[in-house]
Amino acid sequence: MSLKTCFKKYLSDHFNPAQRKKIQRFLVNCRALGHGHDLTKLAQIFGTDKWGEHHYTPHYQNHFNRFKNKPIKLLEIGVGGDETPNVGGNSLRMWKKYFPHGQIFSLDIYDKSALSEKRITIFQGDQNDPALLKKIYQTIGELNLIIDDGSHVNEHRLTSFQTLFPLLKDGGIYIMEDLQTSYWPKFNGDSENLNNPANTTTFLKQLTDGLNYREIDSPNYTPDYFAQNITSIHFYHNLVFIYKGKNID
Repeated sequence: MSLKTCFKKYLSDHFNPAQRKKIQRFLVNCRALGHGHDLTKLAQIFGTDKWGEHHYTPHYQNHFNRFKNKPIKLLEIGVGGDETPNVGGNSLRMWKKYFPHGQIFSLDIYDKSALSEKRITIFQGDQNDPALLKKIYQTIGELNLIIDDGSHVNEHRLTSFQTLFPLLKDGGIYIMEDLQTSYWPKFNGDSENLNNPANTTTFLKQLTDGLNYREIDSPNYTPDYFAQNITSIHFYHNLVFIYKGKNID
């Protein structure tokens, strides 16, 4: 019997499930010591698919580095683990470790309150419900970082962005993951018409025109809120970072 198997048996024989979970999280946090500046390593330790299945963490580190030691507020839509109450939260614990002075919040369609802990608060609800999103914002206050890793359904993603981006603090960043679902019918995406207005990627491509709204020479064009309040958009494979601020020279 391996040492790992022996240890698991010891935990099973001497501790209840809640106690085992606490011990396991303590050991994971011990493994993370000394790696607080390396998001890829933290993703591996905490078991989030932001590295491995995807290759998001180097991009996150590049964009989030300036927030590292600030008292930020981060909201991530999607906890993970589907409907199982005590499964998921891997990326939330990674963010908690990476931002030692940050408050981490999350929203999931399922009840994931069992995964809440110090500096991690989890709400239950539908990301496609603007009233709920605004209520959560009123509870949290101004947000610096918003990550959509939720249902990945195009309609839901656009509702969340159109509701929450205006509530994001100037200088903050809004991130959408797993943009591949823009092309998948299962998520109301479309691979045939790449300009389908219901697609997230189509919406994002239109936002790039807004960056240059003062150069659009058309009497019929009026810049919308997003054109006037997005300062840059950074595209990567299945991933986008949208910066909030006044779009002026």
